[in-house]
Amino acid sequence: MSRLLRGTLILTAATFFSKFIGLIYIIPFTALVHERGIALYGYAYNPYTILLSISTMGIPLAVSKFVSKYNALGDYETGRRLLKSGLLIMTITGTAAFLLLYSSAPFLAEKIIVKHGENGNSLQDIIFVIRMVSTALIIVPSMSLIRGYFQGFQSMGPTAVSQVVEQIVRIIFILIGAWVIMNVLHGTITQAVGLATFAATLGAIGGLIVLLWYWKKRSPHLKKMYAENKTKSNVSLAAMYKETVAYAIPFVAVGLAIPLYQMVDQFTIVNVLIEKAGYTQPKAESVFAIITQIVHKLVMIPVSLATALALTLIPIITQSYVQKNKDALNKQITQTFQMVLFLTVPAAIGLSVLGVPSYGALFGTKGMEFGGHFLEWYAPTAILFALFSVTAAIMQGLNKQKFAFVSLMLGFGIKVLLNAPLLGLFEGIGSIIATNIGFGVSFVFNLYIIKKYGEFSYKWVFRRSVLMSIFAALMAASAYLVKFGLESMYGADYSRFETIITLAAGILVGGAVYLYLSYRSGLLTIILGDKISFLSRKRRKEKQHS
Repeated sequence: MSRLLRGTLILTAATFFSKFIGLIYIIPFTALVHERGIALYGYAYNPYTILLSISTMGIPLAVSKFVSKYNALGDYETGRRLLKSGLLIMTITGTAAFLLLYSSAPFLAEKIIVKHGENGNSLQDIIFVIRMVSTALIIVPSMSLIRGYFQGFQSMGPTAVSQVVEQIVRIIFILIGAWVIMNVLHGTITQAVGLATFAATLGAIGGLIVLLWYWKKRSPHLKKMYAENKTKSNVSLAAMYKETVAYAIPFVAVGLAIPLYQMVDQFTIVNVLIEKAGYTQPKAESVFAIITQIVHKLVMIPVSLATALALTLIPIITQSYVQKNKDALNKQITQTFQMVLFLTVPAAIGLSVLGVPSYGALFGTKGMEFGGHFLEWYAPTAILFALFSVTAAIMQGLNKQKFAFVSLMLGFGIKVLLNAPLLGLFEGIGSIIATNIGFGVSFVFNLYIIKKYGEFSYKWVFRRSVLMSIFAALMAASAYLVKFGLESMYGADYSRFETIITLAAGILVGGAVYLYLSYRSGLLTIILGDKISFLSRKRRKEKQHS
């Protein structure tokens, strides 16, 4: 296995692990601070994520591409110059982002909740948590630059280890800190959430320490490479930054999609539900917390798995496109779509059918029907999240990255226009409908770009999608029958243990039906035959007999 491939696999695994633990921590955290605390956490984290994406500007991947390019020319000095000047620039942009978020906290708080009621989060609560998370913006941009520099040398270990350490430190402080404040010090939810948001800064410090350790360890080797510099490109700093930003913009566009949609929800859900639907502030905040934080993180688990597997094909797509190998390109794009749909569709539909027992098993039976109702509606959105991410990545493989930004803006504009009216008509579900329409439009636009510039035919993707949809419908029906039968036995009120039994039985039966149908039809072999040994053997035998 080549060093680059091995490093890419390590980084992919580390990224997936970091995302996965970043998703599941919401379960114990919700138990500690309840929906009011989760809403407060979302108020701080959404604007932080947007400013972080803008201030780092996709730096790790962009710097990696830049450094790798000049290293290949034997010009190690140009990459070193970018690192030195870039650290200064990143410190400035990070500090500017910190000051902007810190100073704008009162303005944001007033826009998030216009009318205040009793027992809800106050303006002071929101200002406090936004300012607590803002400090991370000072550190993270510089850390991103160092990660990108290491990746430019095809060294993925420093990035992988620092990502994992950053996430572990952050989640440990979130959970232990919140538990100590709530149960030992008998503090407030606001204090617990404030520490949880500040954990982003502590995690960043942990990740930075790891990178500095790697730098010290590899410093002699880097100095030797600098001394052996074979050529000098004489690239000006302005040209360096222009080239790096050009690399970075497409990555920023994709990374900003979900945070931007959640910011629209942040400014509309609570206010519209209070003004138009007569909700109390605590109930409106519960809806916001459930939609943008709790069920969203559950829905992102199958999305992360599907996209992590499918995106491994993107470098191959780039190679086929550059070589003008149309047949191979069509085959690889088809395989990417099939893999994402095969994994995401049953997971999303199954989570929708089992929404209520899923919510009850993970978060308790109190409010299970209320939260589970939103999960039932939101779960299918996972399919659109996955397809948008993968089609944007395919466009990157086709060197049409600029259209990813156009696609994002189209969908985001629709979300802005429709969110408040749909909330007024359908209450909390209206936000989910607006998100689906926005991502749906972006996805359709991406499909058009792929067809036009990749000369791609969707014939086989469509046929296999119909087959998967039929299997998913049969799976959903079987899972529903299991759920209906067990709930009939339990009666009106059933315990958390019984929701776990219902969920497990529904998953086992539904999953078995989907896998059996996929295997008997040959779909499983077609999609995963090269990745699972017994399916690979079956495919070879079929080719021999054909």
